[in-house]
Amino acid sequence: MLVLNNTNDQPLTFLLMGIPGLKAAQVWISIPFCLLYMVALSGNSMILFVVFHERNLHEPMYYFLSMLSATDLGLSLCTLSTTLGVFWFEAREINLNACIAQMFFLHGFTFMESGVLLAMAFDRFVAICDPLHYITILTNARITQIGMSMLIRNVVVMLPVVLFVKRLSFCRSMVLSHSYCYHVDLIQLSCTDNRINSILGLFALFSTTGFDCPCILLSYVLIVRSVLSIASSEERQKAFNTCISHITAVAIFYIPLISLSLVHRYGHSAPPFVHTTMANIFLLIPPVLNPIIYSVKTKPIRKAIIKVLIQKQVQI
Repeated sequence: MLVLNNTNDQPLTFLLMGIPGLKAAQVWISIPFCLLYMVALSGNSMILFVVFHERNLHEPMYYFLSMLSATDLGLSLCTLSTTLGVFWFEAREINLNACIAQMFFLHGFTFMESGVLLAMAFDRFVAICDPLHYITILTNARITQIGMSMLIRNVVVMLPVVLFVKRLSFCRSMVLSHSYCYHVDLIQLSCTDNRINSILGLFALFSTTGFDCPCILLSYVLIVRSVLSIASSEERQKAFNTCISHITAVAIFYIPLISLSLVHRYGHSAPPFVHTTMANIFLLIPPVLNPIIYSVKTKPIRKAIIKVLIQKQVQI
């Protein structure tokens, strides 16, 4: 058995996977994927544009929303080239360094999204439970600190993962299971002991999403308790309505993530194309739906987008 490692003169090359068993239909399958990428990129770009240009949106809630949109843009862009390249041009080859770079950004943006959702939960908690101190607690400096701390956390947890992947040796079977590089998928091809890689991957997962999810749940337990203490039913409904968009964003991030994990673990009888299709779709659900949800459910965002579109039409 030929064993290859990253110190050999010839660069390691892996083969990305399209839709198993549906190679003839991949060009047609790529059309909905292309449309989803277009919606994700245009929707999140629009959110960033209106938050940046509209002064009435220069508030903590919308700063966090712009962080979410920036993260969703990064998440979409880091898989766009390989996914559509495989579907359209059968460009399946990717070298180890490019694969590791994509893996770093893919997992990094996923963990970043989890962190931003936690920050947004904190924003809702302060706005509802301590509204008189909202502006003094969530200052621009503190929002910047929160954003920087999430970036630093992602780099700290992902650097060991990346460095230990580079130390692995690989066998002749170099076919990945997705149209992008995924940590678990990559280390399973290793011929050497990958237990430390698995441990680092689990640590990265539990120290990010594993920490964020319970904190988000706790924040909403406290929010519900605070809202139920409000005497007026109208005020209670108003308070809950400010959380609907965020609750939906949390659901469309964590439910696909958990579902995909369950399918990988227990869905061994399902055809391979089911796993690959679900992995690609689930990766696009948050970037596609988040801007739609916030555009529909958040009145200031909706009005700002309509204003921009009307100005564009007038200029034309």
